[in-house]
Amino acid sequence: MSQNGVAGLTQVQIYITKAKGQQQAASPQQSHSFSNSHPLKAERYPLQVKYFQPHMGPPVMTVDGKSSPVISSDAFRSKALNSHVDAPKSFASVTTGDEKPFDFFRILCDGVIAGGAAGVVVETALYPIDTIKTRLQASRGGGKIFLKGLYSGLAGNLAGVLPASAIFVGVYEPTKQKLLKIFPENLSALAHLTAGAIGGAASSLVRVPTEVVKQRMQTGQFASAPDAVRLIVAKEGFKGLYAGYGSFLLRDLPFDAIQFCLYEQLRIGYKLAARRDLNDPENAIIGAFAGAITGAITTPLDVVKTRLMVQGSANQYKGIFDCVQTVVKEEGPTALLKGIGPRVLWIGIGGSIFFSVLERTKLFLSQRRDKAQGSQAHPSKQE
Repeated sequence: MSQNGVAGLTQVQIYITKAKGQQQAASPQQSHSFSNSHPLKAERYPLQVKYFQPHMGPPVMTVDGKSSPVISSDAFRSKALNSHVDAPKSFASVTTGDEKPFDFFRILCDGVIAGGAAGVVVETALYPIDTIKTRLQASRGGGKIFLKGLYSGLAGNLAGVLPASAIFVGVYEPTKQKLLKIFPENLSALAHLTAGAIGGAASSLVRVPTEVVKQRMQTGQFASAPDAVRLIVAKEGFKGLYAGYGSFLLRDLPFDAIQFCLYEQLRIGYKLAARRDLNDPENAIIGAFAGAITGAITTPLDVVKTRLMVQGSANQYKGIFDCVQTVVKEEGPTALLKGIGPRVLWIGIGGSIFFSVLERTKLFLSQRRDKAQGSQAHPSKQE
């Protein structure tokens, strides 16, 4: 028998065997009753019993020389009424440890900080690949792309990426935690999908203007972010900053939902299989896989979004469906897969970096908070 106490919760593994002087369980099919109204099946495996009354003392045990330790029925009878036997967790289960009370403000703040940090790091590292991808998608036919100014617009883009990433994760994390408490465990994937879409919708108010300015600069239309904003508003009005907003949502809501759902579900499965928390390289690999798969799936949507955002006041395309029809008619269906190579590479590596930084920052914030709470609970004595 093993006993483990965590935060006032005592967990006991009970091995039921035949023991001299004890009630017998002759086989796994027979019932071993500690009381007339609360029978307990004898099993070949340890039974996980949790006591939710921390003031209860440890079970009384009797041992003889020929058997494993067993708990006496008299000692167990009073405890059995307030215990339950854990069932094995399914793949979709997310309750792998002690559940903490839902703290919206704490989760929000951690998400904002971790999301902002992860967004800035990944955007800076992969901006040149994103620039090449954008130029490939914006070019018509087999036109050549230029490789100068691959970091064009980075500073202005970071000014938008920081709040956008902070808003996304800041909304995603508490929404996810709340939905996981509402949905049954076998629907955890739906909770992740929904939270990802909600986070994407919230952050789109900042992400779309940032994306419009970035892509106009990447294609050489403007020299600086302030000039881009000023001229776009002057020529197209404020709505010019939200050019392609519908296509952006069409691409990014499914993208955010699928990527984060894949990432979370893969982490859950790996964690249950390994029976431990994931380390940084494992988070990076899972993040890269989730990002690459999602990037490939959503490439056609990304092509349409890019064409609508960079067209400016030319109004070559009247909307999402007109853009799809025109591209397919004039350039062929394969044009909708333009830039898929750089996109998969960019998002795959980006997912690896983003989720690694995200998880490491969240862990750092959690450890720092726990340390601060421990210091307050046990202040050092001043002489």
